[in-house]
Amino acid sequence: MVLIAVAGGALVGAYVRRRLDESQMGSAQQLASQIIEDGKKEAETIRKEAELQAKDTVLKAKSEWEKEAKELRRELQGQERRLIQREENLDRKDRVLETREKEAQQRERELATQEGAIQQREKKVEQLVEEQMARLEQVSGMTGEEARQHLMETMESQARHDAAKRIKQIEDEARESADKKAKEILSLAIQRYAGDYVAEKTVSVVPLPSDEMKGRIIGREGRNIRAIEAAAGIDLIIDDTPEAVIISGFNPVRREVARLALEKLVTDGRIHPARIEEIVQKAEEDVNQSIRESGEQATFDVGVHGIHPEVVKLIGRLKYRTSYGQNILKHSLEVAFLCGVMAAELGINVKQAKRAGLLHDLGKAVDHEVEGSHAMIGADLARKYGESPEIVHAIAAHHEEEKPSSVLAVLVQAADALSGARPGARREMLETYVKRLEELERIGTSFNGVDSCYAIQAGREVRVMVSSDQVSDAHSHVLAKDIAAKIETEMTYPGQIKVNVIRETRAVDYAK
Repeated sequence: MVLIAVAGGALVGAYVRRRLDESQMGSAQQLASQIIEDGKKEAETIRKEAELQAKDTVLKAKSEWEKEAKELRRELQGQERRLIQREENLDRKDRVLETREKEAQQRERELATQEGAIQQREKKVEQLVEEQMARLEQVSGMTGEEARQHLMETMESQARHDAAKRIKQIEDEARESADKKAKEILSLAIQRYAGDYVAEKTVSVVPLPSDEMKGRIIGREGRNIRAIEAAAGIDLIIDDTPEAVIISGFNPVRREVARLALEKLVTDGRIHPARIEEIVQKAEEDVNQSIRESGEQATFDVGVHGIHPEVVKLIGRLKYRTSYGQNILKHSLEVAFLCGVMAAELGINVKQAKRAGLLHDLGKAVDHEVEGSHAMIGADLARKYGESPEIVHAIAAHHEEEKPSSVLAVLVQAADALSGARPGARREMLETYVKRLEELERIGTSFNGVDSCYAIQAGREVRVMVSSDQVSDAHSHVLAKDIAAKIETEMTYPGQIKVNVIRETRAVDYAK
């Protein structure tokens, strides 16, 4: 029974649980159905909303497309109008070009017609000219070329004649106003300065106390004389001259060093190679000191200051330089004083003129060491050591290697010529003197119409005798100019040379 009761209770519990499960399942099914129904309603709502949004989007897109289409149509219509306008413009231009082309063709036809007529006229003119030339040649007895040449010669001769007359007129006017004043200035300058003059040679003589000293100077196997010549750079000549030896050399500075050294050696009596080198070195120092002092004394005498020390040394070296036997330092002092006197007369800067005159031959102190003319070398040195451009130009132009462009340059040139050309200032060897005179006469006789030529007054004047049949009075002035120009070009000479052209007409007849 107990088992039955237990089994019945189990059956009842199982039935109760099944009923409960069925009730829960029914509720769940109802809930699911309700959820499904709600989902369908919500989906239908979303679908309707989406359809509405799609319709709105389509309407908006359609509206925008219509706007863009209208804008595009407007742009196309505007471009079409512009194209039509351009086409009309092109049509108008085409019509204008066609009109101009027709006018150009018409003008071309007219020009061709005129050109033909002109060519016919030219042929007629040429024919007439040929006929006239033939008649003129027949009447004159000359061909056209001969007549043209005759006309050119006549015009050239007339031009030369007129030019010669004008040259003579200008020269006469210049002489009237300038000759008197120039003579006054030059004469005053010469009268106010008369410098002393010392001639230099290429040899120096050293007196000896006795002829026995010659043997000591020569030394054993000539070692002493060789040492002297090597140290001083000169030639020592020992000959039969009693109680004297001769120092020979073209460098005056070396010659002076050798002279001083030899005098000291003779006085000292100790003559051997080591002593010779020592004495020569001391003599070089003494000469350099003398050069410095000479330069300083020259600047002091002239009265110019502020010159560079190296330029002062170069001025001192001019003491041992000569030109045609004239001492260059003395010459430079003369030129400086002459420039000062003439500058005072002309009313220009006297100190500047003296400075230019003193430095004008500065290049001669180094002309054997540097290539070029002494005028250009001197100008370069003056420029290097701070001289003014006026001084530099005056130095460079005093031999006309530069064209003088200032009164100072002309003044230095004139003073240089005065100092070099005065009597006794310079000497020339006889052979050089004769060659210069022969060269002057050769240049004079090289021109057409010259019968004879003579160099007189020591080459300061050239007298040219011309044929009166070939050279006229007017042309004689031109001939004098040409001869003077050729002399300036081909010759080198101190001072100036006067060219005197003489034309003489002689009439000879015989009484029978």
